[in-house]
Amino acid sequence: MKFFIIITLLLWCEITKAQNLPLGFFETSKDIGNPKIKGSVVYDIIDQSYHLKGGGYNIWFNRDEFQYAFSKIQGDFILTANMKFLSKGMDAHRKIGWMVRASEGEDAAHISATVHGDGLTVLQWRRLRGAYMRDPEDELFFTKRNPEIIQLERCGNTFIMRVANVGEPLQELGRTDVVDMPAAALAGLFICSHNPDVEEEATAWNVRIEKTVPDNFDGYRDGVLSSRLELMDVFNGKRKIIHTSSGRFEAPNWMPDGKKILINQEGFLYTIPIEGGKPEKLNTGFANRNNNDHVISFDGKKLAISHHREGMPGGGSTIYYLPISGGDPKLLTDSTPSYLHGWNPNGKEVVYTARRISNGSSYNIYKKGINGSPEVRLTYLQQGLDDGPEFSPDGKYIYYCSTKSGTMQIWRMKPDGAGNEQITYDEYNNWFPHISPDGKWMAFLSFHFTVSPTDHPFYKRVMLRLMPTTGGAPKVIAYLYGGQGTLNTPSWSPDSRRIAFVSNSK
Repeated sequence: MKFFIIITLLLWCEITKAQNLPLGFFETSKDIGNPKIKGSVVYDIIDQSYHLKGGGYNIWFNRDEFQYAFSKIQGDFILTANMKFLSKGMDAHRKIGWMVRASEGEDAAHISATVHGDGLTVLQWRRLRGAYMRDPEDELFFTKRNPEIIQLERCGNTFIMRVANVGEPLQELGRTDVVDMPAAALAGLFICSHNPDVEEEATAWNVRIEKTVPDNFDGYRDGVLSSRLELMDVFNGKRKIIHTSSGRFEAPNWMPDGKKILINQEGFLYTIPIEGGKPEKLNTGFANRNNNDHVISFDGKKLAISHHREGMPGGGSTIYYLPISGGDPKLLTDSTPSYLHGWNPNGKEVVYTARRISNGSSYNIYKKGINGSPEVRLTYLQQGLDDGPEFSPDGKYIYYCSTKSGTMQIWRMKPDGAGNEQITYDEYNNWFPHISPDGKWMAFLSFHFTVSPTDHPFYKRVMLRLMPTTGGAPKVIAYLYGGQGTLNTPSWSPDSRRIAFVSNSK
């Protein structure tokens, strides 16, 4: 009986807490324009999805009727979500999507990234308050049918719509700068039945609002954006935020027991339960300037770190190792800079990228035994960058990223540096290959081709992609705002089903 009472109280607390929470990313939801059938938006705190219901005659002519979940946002931002209707519906022109709106007035200026019931997907807008909506097909804007991922970005006075089918990169569908929109505008999800006597339903998941900074913003020099620790099932694509901070944390590792995530923040390492909660500092002794290169050995007993030593060349990044439970680090590489990336499955050596003045100015890949044996150079790039080396779980290959083909692409080689072969071939700059514990999958981070191949900066639109280690076309599994610190270290769950990563927002 006592156990039943405890469970009942815990359940009541969770329900009460959920009822008092805001709508996830949104401050409120309401009907715009007084539709005959009233709508609603329900936020599921467990899977962080939204269930939308709404009526409304239309979002057209010089006034609108629909249900809207929104927040007021100042400045530039990116809105991204997966979304779909939950039934065949009554009208081919029922609508769901993202909307940025000047006010709650039924005749307000707005711009919407809209998916219709018949699959028509298009950017639409009302330029001024009370003006008639413009049909973008008159402007020769392209349309796409039935994409699941919808994105709407504000960049100053310009609005950009991008869409994608599952697994594909986002494609720009349209843009405009003709809408009279204040600097602080309403932004959110909407649903409209296009029939005043009908209620429609839709769902949205992986909903993200990311406030952005200018392209020339320097994450080291100009400041820090907030950080989100996310977990994602790579096979169904569903993401969940488990921890946020107004400061910068980076590079999640999944701990060997599968119950906690390891991150670095402000020079220290912390663990966080996968359900979320308060970060707990890990004892790393004197090492209090740890960067985002920390890797757990395959047997789960040791942790290797990169700690910056004062007064050493190239920033002083030095590799140490210690017990996974914490303790005093043991020096592994005396020469700097050395940036750790992987353990050999045998637990006897690590692989890292490093610059040695005696070997030129480029970064190359090295390995070194933890018994103090001399480091061994594995790559011999004269210009550019070799980075992110990581052993496959069977120990047969070292995967890494390299600019030797001109852009940053994924390569692999044998443990002695022989047999180099290129794995990815595309226009993106691909970084930090991470192999799943079962050896079947490779996850990696992709930057747009406009980013320098030798750079992986903070605060860019990036993609997480997945491909079989046996070869094949990469599939996009997440679209996010991030970059440096998002996926620098091995981040797979022990069961090879989920990955952890960091996204950012202003």
